[in-house]
Amino acid sequence: MATQASDRPAVDFKTRFPGRFISVATFKRDGTAVVTPLLSVSDGRRLYAFTDLHSGKIKRIRRDPRVLLAPCWPGGKLRGAPIEGRAEILTDGADLLRVQHLMLDQYKLMYRFVLLGYRLRRRLRGQSAYADAAALAIAVE
Repeated sequence: MATQASDRPAVDFKTRFPGRFISVATFKRDGTAVVTPLLSVSDGRRLYAFTDLHSGKIKRIRRDPRVLLAPCWPGGKLRGAPIEGRAEILTDGADLLRVQHLMLDQYKLMYRFVLLGYRLRRRLRGQSAYADAAALAIAVE
């Protein structure tokens, strides 16, 4: 008999992912993993992270939603063993606003500084301050 999601024990996200950053490994067509550290937040059921809608990880997740997750330092060095998950791409305005509120509630002033740095880097590269946003909603398997 197959185990349903409701039968599985819930993941304690605060214990399993104790820091602010998660390492998300997405997979190329040839199976090679591409690892990216992302600032994340949890609502108790899933992990969420923002990214650019036109990034490589979005293209890879559209093709293959399975990911490997691990807690990591901001530079990407792993702090624990990776576990499997499935990523969903959120682009609806209401979903993005909800994730942004989760980020602001969790990180307050620090998240505002992250956004400011992100916008400044985009301006210095000659891009608009705001990219087309997407959020990743990642369920742990």
